[in-house]
Amino acid sequence: MKKILALALAAAMSLSLAACGSGDKSNGKDSSASNPGSASNPGSSVSTPEDNKPSLKVGAIYINSQNDTSGYTFQHHNGITTAMKALGMDPAELIIVDGVPDGDDTAVATAIDTVVNQGADIVFGISFGYLNAMEQKAADYPDVIFSHGTGYKSNDTNFNNYFGRIYQARYLAGIAAGMKTLELENNNIGYVAAYNLDYAETCSGINAFALGAQSVNPDAVVHVNVINAWGDETLERQAAQALIDTYGCCVISQHCDSAQPQLVAQENGVFGCGYNSDMTEQAPNGHLTAAVWHWNVYYQTALEAAIACNGDATKFVENMNGPAYYAGLKENFVDVSPLSSNCAPNTQAVIDAVRELIVSGEWDVFSGVKLSYNISEDGKVEIVRTDADLVDNQGNVIVAAGGPSVEDSVITGGMDYNVAGVEEG
Repeated sequence: MKKILALALAAAMSLSLAACGSGDKSNGKDSSASNPGSASNPGSSVSTPEDNKPSLKVGAIYINSQNDTSGYTFQHHNGITTAMKALGMDPAELIIVDGVPDGDDTAVATAIDTVVNQGADIVFGISFGYLNAMEQKAADYPDVIFSHGTGYKSNDTNFNNYFGRIYQARYLAGIAAGMKTLELENNNIGYVAAYNLDYAETCSGINAFALGAQSVNPDAVVHVNVINAWGDETLERQAAQALIDTYGCCVISQHCDSAQPQLVAQENGVFGCGYNSDMTEQAPNGHLTAAVWHWNVYYQTALEAAIACNGDATKFVENMNGPAYYAGLKENFVDVSPLSSNCAPNTQAVIDAVRELIVSGEWDVFSGVKLSYNISEDGKVEIVRTDADLVDNQGNVIVAAGGPSVEDSVITGGMDYNVAGVEEG
């Protein structure tokens, strides 16, 4: 469980869609009306006439409240409801159990039983620690589709996992942080982390953010304060304050669920980069930008694939072109939120230039090629690429100068080191 294993990017599919019924879970489902949506264009707006509205019933298990106004659960809930609207489905019919603790298999199993007993044909579980219960319930309910976020378990029929290249967005957010450190003449950046080396997800995010900041300010140091919890607002607040008090950090970033680190940054007159959703509304005088997920891109693809099952849940993984969905900036699955007016001049131009480089496939974050930038007086950006070793903070060479980015299997499951310039504690 400590590592997220390698994920394979599932290509979008063109599907001829027919709705799944919501009949008895032990005896299969009925099928009915068709849907004109296409999974070849995930996240697009699809208009579905009322008389063709899919009869698919959707269930969701959330770690926090469905009424959150920012953060992790908020962004997933928004993604699911946005996808449902695009497919002509009524978000009011979404079956939700929220506040389900991460890693409590009994609580997760009970929540799954609840949504299935209410007729859910597909169940989304959004938190990493749900994976064991999701795996077991996928076997218990073979006529129900199970889709698990940020994990690695799956089967060949009715159970898949989904995640994305959030490290790419982290790098872009790091650029915003690095630009701000130059403006403030302060090299210290704080990072409130749920975990660090325990999970490749958290570790790769910290590293990508640091590399983005260092591409602008090579002297930037990222101080990591680990709270050992995905979501604990009290600990998040305390950790952010400690980073400011101890190291004088001028920017606070985060991998945790709520906007508390951004609120603390604003209260202390410093700045921050949030996560999951745009947190500018919560901290208008402090927030710079956030690494964000466009979960609707995945959820629409998954719902279309579920509808195309025509009542046979065993076809879901086949319809998704495999058990693991993995996408990034290129697919608009991840990005940074709109930059606030708190950002340093020319931040947008630099981020846009690097985003284009990543989307084109010419370069990726964990390679042996470091980026730096020449910015002209009129704001035009020239990216300078320099072959240089990617080194961890113990002096070990991870990728030799000029080498390609580390493999996906390392980013998602094997990264257990911090790059140079990252300090925990």
